[in-house]
Amino acid sequence: MTMALITYKEAVRQAMQEEMRRDENVFLLGEDVGVYGGAFGVSLGMLEEFGEERVRDTPISEGVIAGAAAGAAVTGLRPIAEIMFSDFITIAMDSLVNQAAKMRYMFGGKAKVPMVLRMPGGSGTGAAAQHSQSLEAWLVHVPGLKVVMPSTPYDVKGLLKTAIRDDNPVVFIETKTVYNKKGEVPEEDYVIPFGVADVKRVGRDVTVLATGVMVHRSLEAAEILAKEGIDVEVIDPRTLVPFDKETLVKSVIKTGKLIIVHEACKRGGFGGEVAAEVMESEAFDYLDAPIKRVAGKNIPIPYCMELEKSAVPQVDDIVNAVREIV
Repeated sequence: MTMALITYKEAVRQAMQEEMRRDENVFLLGEDVGVYGGAFGVSLGMLEEFGEERVRDTPISEGVIAGAAAGAAVTGLRPIAEIMFSDFITIAMDSLVNQAAKMRYMFGGKAKVPMVLRMPGGSGTGAAAQHSQSLEAWLVHVPGLKVVMPSTPYDVKGLLKTAIRDDNPVVFIETKTVYNKKGEVPEEDYVIPFGVADVKRVGRDVTVLATGVMVHRSLEAAEILAKEGIDVEVIDPRTLVPFDKETLVKSVIKTGKLIIVHEACKRGGFGGEVAAEVMESEAFDYLDAPIKRVAGKNIPIPYCMELEKSAVPQVDDIVNAVREIV
């Protein structure tokens, strides 16, 4: 398989381009996705290739974007809708949660809703409290939604293509602080199935399950700890719904210890759900220490960059958590 070194952002664009070339029912809509190329330049050049019918700028209304996507999806199209910042999903919640997520169930399976709602999430850009949140736990809680959260160029491309081909509404959370991070991506067509975690680093002493940018920080932490003789296994679930419980349970049975790392606020976060899944599994009997969560503080994200860093886990926080548990 031929590999190319491209950025996370370019991998997102390639996935959309390839799917739009493959299927004329796929189209892109959102605020400034056309002439401007998207808030982070992800869709640059797509208007020129596919035209205004398939790359549609919308009014500044996330409710309209999600509602239009849901309506288009049930008529047989496959919309990719972009929400500029994941924070703005709050304005689209009725269309997403009360309509798109429930339609297939309420119509007895007769209505398919093949829509993708893309959104950049997380902090690290100095964009303050209304543009830096991690709200994946809200979305994981809703029956009928699939929730994807890739961390690498390879994963983002393969998972986005899977999302576009899925007949159900998929919330696709992109990690904006890794948009310019490069990685090897196949030039040939490929997809990554939902519900399959990736072991980013094999280890024997402690399992670290991390999401989004925390995958990269956990890998950095693992390299630091390796010099101290501590061997960390890092697991990236890649999709939060469906969640690959089997891979995590096997890892915890091997290492006997689990740390869950995410950027979102600790209170009510996805980490609590993961901890409960492990406690209810056969891995419980193999735990040699209480499960730890390393997560964001229960505060709005500050504007000041130094304070912003202190609000979410950094590499040192993960290193210290591992030292405490091993």
